[in-house]
Amino acid sequence: MADDLNLSNLQPAQSRRDRKRVGRGQGSGKGRYSGRGIKGQKARSGSKKMRVGFEGGQMPLRMRLPKLRGNTSADAMPIGPHRTFSQGVNVSQLEERFDAGAEVTPEALKAAGLIKKLNVDVKILGNGELTKKLTVTAHRFSASAREKIEAAGGSVTALRDDAEAKRRGKKAKQTRETAAAETEAAAEGATPEPDPALGETPGDEPAAEE
Repeated sequence: MADDLNLSNLQPAQSRRDRKRVGRGQGSGKGRYSGRGIKGQKARSGSKKMRVGFEGGQMPLRMRLPKLRGNTSADAMPIGPHRTFSQGVNVSQLEERFDAGAEVTPEALKAAGLIKKLNVDVKILGNGELTKKLTVTAHRFSASAREKIEAAGGSVTALRDDAEAKRRGKKAKQTRETAAAETEAAAEGATPEPDPALGETPGDEPAAEE
């Protein structure tokens, strides 16, 4: 039987090895410079933690290259087409996730796991086939998606398209009213307003010739 443990026979579970102190002179066993060379950036601590693409403080290559022009470039943000985007959902996904007669809304799409956010527009796309009658409400619809939903007996409600159509209709109405007013004024022979740039005043009248 092994002897009882006491202070005279205590030993570590595994052999211990002294830590080598690097960079402490020639007595460290690593020489005078410990493999770091003489001064410079790579002789300092943290030199192995430089970020990708760092070129010592000079202008990096990725910034020296010419930038792409046009509204498809990331430098053109937020003017380009990537300023806003839509979450696309195909009719084949509606066929798979919803039962016949169901009401499909952005909230229902999120609950079904087809979209991730409610603050981003949803566009229904026409990839795949649809055989179920669904009532679909989304921000936009592609032409093929609208045709397939209506062909299956369903209905579509475009939130964004309806709002844009109302704005376009209101603007067109104002344009028609303005044109009608101008035409009516011209028909009545209204006196044109004086032009201050020409020195005309409302009371000026041509002098009668003697």
